[in-house]
Parts: sequence; structure tokens; C-alpha cells
Amino acid sequence: MKYRLLGRSGLKVSTITMGTMTFGGQGKFASVGNTGVEEARRLIDLCIDAGVNLIDTADVYSDGRSEEIIGEVLGGKRPKDVLIATKARFPMGDGPNNAGLSRYHLIREAEASLKRLRTDVIDLYQVHQWDGLTPLEETLEALDTLVRQGKVRYLGCSNYSAWHLMKALGVSEREHRQRFVSQQIHYTLEAREAEYELLPISIDQGLGVLVWSPLAGGLLSGKHRRDAKAPEGTRQLAGWTEPPVRDEERLWRIVDVLVSIAEARGVSGAQVALAWLLERPAVTSLVIGGRTEAQFKDNLAAADLTLTVEERGRLDEASAPPVLYPYWHQLRTASDRLGPADMPLLAPHLSK
Repeated sequence: MKYRLLGRSGLKVSTITMGTMTFGGQGKFASVGNTGVEEARRLIDLCIDAGVNLIDTADVYSDGRSEEIIGEVLGGKRPKDVLIATKARFPMGDGPNNAGLSRYHLIREAEASLKRLRTDVIDLYQVHQWDGLTPLEETLEALDTLVRQGKVRYLGCSNYSAWHLMKALGVSEREHRQRFVSQQIHYTLEAREAEYELLPISIDQGLGVLVWSPLAGGLLSGKHRRDAKAPEGTRQLAGWTEPPVRDEERLWRIVDVLVSIAEARGVSGAQVALAWLLERPAVTSLVIGGRTEAQFKDNLAAADLTLTVEERGRLDEASAPPVLYPYWHQLRTASDRLGPADMPLLAPHLSK
């Protein structure tokens, strides 16, 4: 396992993060997985033994049950080098103040997460999505308070747009608050929109990048094939549609190349897709999830897979976005702020 600094912080995290959205199997997340305590214990031990040092969850996963399971497995005896990340933003009850990024909700939910996780500190506390109702000053002051109280060590955001992120960083600087050290984003061979703004911002502002659902909900695992029914037990067969696929033909073109490379290398398509992501500029760690030991073992092996220049080129070509969507800015001026090593990220777009 390799480790990378999380943004400008001094915190080193494994290039593979353990995702736990499948823990619990309650509410909206029932179709994703229903991993219980004993199976979670085996999976967590497997990941820790492989060198994973970051476990990612959220209060909303199975209505808090995911955090509770992690707490039951690790509570009171968490290995000192194992880090826990969680998130807050979405509804955790029916009351008018049971959602959002207000001071009231954030501090209450952080304290609730600490109890469920059976720990006295959250290593990375992430706001799960933008809240357009609460002033940023209030949100960032509440997060700063949690850090200064010793309940949280580092701050991050998840699913922010570029302008959300830059506004938050600007307010943090102006108000002398703790700033985000990372952002958690969706980024895959199938969905490369993050390359337009979010990854260049990460490079420019020194943010770590955690990638959620790096296999596009399993679509890039190599198990899904063109003109074939979705395999039994997959999220798609269960009706899970996040993230959406907007160009199905492009998806299968990517899968064809993935499978071709994987078969030639004697590895899974999932490992190839993950290895491609780990070599992208600004990417720190991939949040992998699963319901079985076999899935985790396969995904963990991607940390040691290095693709050739020719293989990366084939994947780049097959996955290249056909156009820049009109709501994304062109990056012709970005090269003024980025170095030569970052140009492969921009080249496909600068030439348009």
C-alpha cells in the first residue's frame, strides 16, 4: 500500500480508502448492501491488514447504522494509525433543523457521530453537500469550533461545485477559519467532468481528492458487458441509478477497452479502472466499497498495479468526453497556474 499527503496537510492516507456505504442496509441504502457487524469486522480487518488507514462513512448511511457498526468493530480499541472520516448534511430526522449545514445541525450531528463511532475524535469531517440556505460564515465557524474543541482534526467537503469550493476557501481565509484540506468527488473513466474545474482547483489550492464510487457503482468492474443482462446481486439490477450514465455507447466502449487490457494483464477490469484513476493528477485516494471479501481483495490489488503509457492512452481515448458541456468553463488560462506535469490533464480540453 502506498500513502499520500492529504492536500496541504501533513496527514498521510492510503491510496485506497475503505468505504462503508454497504454497512447496515437500512433506509435508502438497503439496495446497496446490508453488511452486519461480524462481516464488517472481517472486511475491516482485511483492509487494515492490507495497509488501508482511512475508513470513510457518513451519518446518513443507513440512518447512522454504518457509523454504529464501525463503532462496534473498532470502539475503544481502534488501531492508533487507523483514521475515520464521516460526513454530515442530509436529514437525520423529520424536524425542521435536522438537516443542512447550520451551526445547530453540524455540531449536534458531529457529537452524535462521535457517540455512534465510539471515539473521541473524527479525523476527517466532511460536509456532504452544499447548503444554499445557511451562510458559509456560519458553517465554517461551526466547523472551526469543532476543530478547536478537539472533536475534529481535519475538514473536507464532498460534492461541491467549483464555485462552492472556491467561495468556501475564500471565506475561510478571510475569517481565519480552518480550511478544507480535501474534497470528495465522483470521478471515473465514465464520468470525467471533474477534470474541467475540480481537479485543477485541487492542484492550485492544494486540496486532496478522495474519489467516491470509482467503479461507477460497479459498471466499470468488468462484470458488466455490452448487450448482456446485469449480473445477479449488482446495484444496477437492484435499481440503483447513481451516478447516472448519459452516454451508454461511450460506457460500453470504455468497458471494451477495460476488459481487453485486463485480460491481457491477467487482472480484473476493476483493477484497471482503479489503477487509471490513481495515476490522475491530484487524486489522493479511492473510496472502495463492497459486500464480500473477494470484492475488497480484488480492489485492494489495484494499489500495486501500474499501467503502461500505451494502456493509459487507450483508456484516455475511449473515455474522452465528446464535448465540453456548456456550463463548464474552458481551461485555456489554467495552464498559467499549473506546471508541465499537470498538462496531460488539460490537453484533451485545451485542443478543442
